[in-house]
Amino acid sequence: MFSIPGTEAHILGISGTALLLPQRRHIKDGLSAFRAFLKTEFSDENIEFWMACEDYKKNKSSTKLVSKANKIYMEFIDVQAPREVNIDYGTRERTRQSLEDPSPSSLNEVQAKVYGLMEKDSYPRFLRSSMYQDIVNRTHAHNQRRSV
Repeated sequence: MFSIPGTEAHILGISGTALLLPQRRHIKDGLSAFRAFLKTEFSDENIEFWMACEDYKKNKSSTKLVSKANKIYMEFIDVQAPREVNIDYGTRERTRQSLEDPSPSSLNEVQAKVYGLMEKDSYPRFLRSSMYQDIVNRTHAHNQRRSV
């Protein structure tokens, strides 16, 4: 598991400790840095998709679920989507079928697949990146000043 600060349960709805920032105020820095890093790798659609799914799950209104499901599908899942996430045909088809009658859990499978891609691929590279090291160094320097 990995975690990216910036969401209520660290990141991606799953608790984890890979991205440890000593102070809560640096959480937004961590998420912003991860998003910026993904942009440099031309894969920011993954985190944007994941965040859209998290927002989608919070809807109680069936009308809003339908609207958001269509928007997410057209932006991220459809083969012609402008920000298409990298998923296999079977997952895409099951998601399309699930969204015919959307529920808060309709995107769980595809969201988990995208999470897995980030966990195994882009997130480890982010942890080795200068962006992440800058955050760690700034946080460390800030804590050193506070302890003096």
